[in-house]
Amino acid sequence: MKHIQLGKEGEMLAKNYLLQQKMEFLTSNYRWKKQEVDLIFKDVESLVIVEVKTRQHASYGSPAQSVSRAKQRHLIKAANAYIQENQLDLDVRFDIVSVIHNRFQTQIDHIPNAFYPTL
Repeated sequence: MKHIQLGKEGEMLAKNYLLQQKMEFLTSNYRWKKQEVDLIFKDVESLVIVEVKTRQHASYGSPAQSVSRAKQRHLIKAANAYIQENQLDLDVRFDIVSVIHNRFQTQIDHIPNAFYPTL
């Protein structure tokens, strides 16, 4: 499976998983400047910024481990832009959804509050 196709499939699996968790879907692939947020949901009174990481196997560790500090900073900046654009007054949570997906298995691990914005 091609890298981009695998990523799109992982995002779809993650979106469906979060919908099953009774979260409200707001948008996908939100872009601000060069940053992109994979999925944005609302969960009770929180805006949930979701980074989806998909791999075919976990031989190099959990896909979630590949979310670097730099990527976290990009997500925080994009989240701030989304909040301002939509004039939202919500708490913000940063989640990572790790997806292992191949023809033999699909494993989804949701990590709420995977990281916190730092100054």
